[in-house]
Amino acid sequence: MAYEQNGRLPDHQNWPRPELLYSEALRELHATIESDWDSVKRSACQTAAGRALWKHVVNDQLAELFAGETYLTNLYEKIKNDRMNNAREVSGVILAVRTLWFESKLEAALESFGGGAQVVLLGAGMDTRAYRLSCLKESDVYEIDFPEVLEMKETLLQTAINNSINPQSKSLTRIAADMREEDWFKKLQSSGFIPEKNTVWILEGIIYYLPHSQAMGVLKTIADNCSLTKTVLLADFMNKQSTTLSSSNSFHFYSDWPDHLLPTLGFSEVNLSQIGDPDADYGLLHDPLNLFNKLRGVPRSFQNHPDDGTPCCRLYLVQASGSPKTISS
Repeated sequence: MAYEQNGRLPDHQNWPRPELLYSEALRELHATIESDWDSVKRSACQTAAGRALWKHVVNDQLAELFAGETYLTNLYEKIKNDRMNNAREVSGVILAVRTLWFESKLEAALESFGGGAQVVLLGAGMDTRAYRLSCLKESDVYEIDFPEVLEMKETLLQTAINNSINPQSKSLTRIAADMREEDWFKKLQSSGFIPEKNTVWILEGIIYYLPHSQAMGVLKTIADNCSLTKTVLLADFMNKQSTTLSSSNSFHFYSDWPDHLLPTLGFSEVNLSQIGDPDADYGLLHDPLNLFNKLRGVPRSFQNHPDDGTPCCRLYLVQASGSPKTISS
């Protein structure tokens, strides 16, 4: 069911149900994920569940495979209750908007390069863009994540479809590396990445899990590439208040002003959006009184909402770019 451009969403009776067509082998693999992985790694499956259950706006045929029954069922029940109760914000809407924003900016960045490029997904998790975005057909895609995450991703694919699905990207290379370690960039280079080739870097749903010094190291490594080639960074940042949202204290890095931070590292142009802005809405946040639209009217310097004192928890969607001609001296 396609969503309407005026922002109407399916009601609780018509919301697309997950199919849950899992073999016993797939159930066992997902049981391993639930029992052995920490909350950071499991977030990859939760994100996939969001894409799967918003499939009327996000076309991802592999999302259910990577999500698993537990996360699909839990999120579906939350969405169903939200729609029954006419909630102003429906569960998973942030994931849907974020996914659409990243993909629209990625396509635009590749078009601006005028040809093939490299796309690096840091903390790729269960990302499926290499399999479903035609704009990647001339691009080399690199996915970086923990070894156990990438191994499980490949095993799920092999178990479900016996490698019968091929990437749409020119190439797809998976690199087992821990972004918290300093050797991740060397591993990327040794896997075929060319620093002098136009590159889009994607940091989606990952930077805030890193400690401050390590997050800054990752951002600086990417910014340094601006002196070598045309470089675009697509990332989402939490402000300080948002880091308190994790019950497991998983969030560490934050930036209240990423549009001020990134130029100090070497990016020449930075554009920032908030959920609900004209380029980060997609007809899904039409209620002017929902949380995101209310926050947009509050100055970013405010840590708490002036009306009710609740924390101003913001998610910033940021596009930063640089090139050898514009890099700061």
